[in-house]
Amino acid sequence: MTEILREIGMIARALDSISNIEFKEYDLTKGQYLYLVRICEHPGIIQEKVAELIKVDRTTASRAIRKLESNGFIEKKDDDHNRKIKKLFPTEKGKKVYPFIIKEHEYSNRVALAGFTENEQEIIQTLLQRVRNNIEKDWESIKKGHKRSY
Repeated sequence: MTEILREIGMIARALDSISNIEFKEYDLTKGQYLYLVRICEHPGIIQEKVAELIKVDRTTASRAIRKLESNGFIEKKDDDHNRKIKKLFPTEKGKKVYPFIIKEHEYSNRVALAGFTENEQEIIQTLLQRVRNNIEKDWESIKKGHKRSY
């Protein structure tokens, strides 16, 4: 049996741990940088869409977004047409940290892919996208309350 998902998990946890340590000086912890990046990339995005992009449940997203807002990285603004909708925007503080997060991400990519040819990198990207697409089907189903058949 292949241990691909175990390897992916170890890689993800190691990178997350590194990022949490490096971003601590900016008061970004526990993966909050992921949310800040998505909000900087999509100013005006709504919380549900952020959760969908990161693949977390609403409660987890809500907690992280609330923390980012209380620490001054993002702000919520009312939608012009629907007062129930809150759009998320980076503050100046969030915009200032964003380039550092991107530099860390680019560095991690270079380290992770050192020694791989451009063709090998494209193959890895394509294969991992296929894995993600397969998993997303189950994720969507489970979110709707369905059970998986083992």
